[in-house]
Amino acid sequence: MNPEYVERMHGIIDLCLEPYDPKRPKVGIDEKSLQLLKDTREPIPIKPGSSGKYDYEYKRNKTANIFVAVEPDAGRRKTKATKNRKKDDFAHFVKELVDEDYKDAELVRIILDNLNTHFESSFYETFGKEEAERILSKIEFHYTPKHGSWLNVAELEINVMQSQCTGRRMKDMEFLVKELKAWTKRRNDEKRKINWRFTKEKADEKLGRHYVA
Repeated sequence: MNPEYVERMHGIIDLCLEPYDPKRPKVGIDEKSLQLLKDTREPIPIKPGSSGKYDYEYKRNKTANIFVAVEPDAGRRKTKATKNRKKDDFAHFVKELVDEDYKDAELVRIILDNLNTHFESSFYETFGKEEAERILSKIEFHYTPKHGSWLNVAELEINVMQSQCTGRRMKDMEFLVKELKAWTKRRNDEKRKINWRFTKEKADEKLGRHYVA
């Protein structure tokens, strides 16, 4: 791990450990591709004392993308299924966060990885200079180091989403959107938070032998 990796890692850890400030929320963003799979035979529904049964055969449909944004301190998340995960998809997702979900915030501090769509150019190419600068003035990007996506709280939320919702067959976009909306609402209603406890000291103790001067 080079000095840049350590610097970015320490920066993300410090950010995650800051006290909650609703005017300057910390939001992790990540996305996940999903293969849509349609059953070739009608599954047997769940009955008392018996779990549902699915045939091993299925039909592949198109691939979908799921954006996930999670605010760990508030127990709040936003999800959105899209057909693609191109620059304009990312730019529109962040615009919705700024203009709808966090319209009263002074600054949204976003934790994300280094995917080629996750940069300011996506906003300029999608909206043009004036609108891009308006959106960017409301956000602050905090990038995880390369191969350090484990530092993004959104990855933790995606793992939960996978185990509770999207890990089963999603037959098409309409079904995915419906199931994702229900899962997101339930998680938000329950205000499921992420209690970040990883400190710089713990990171240095665990990973210090891999540091390169």
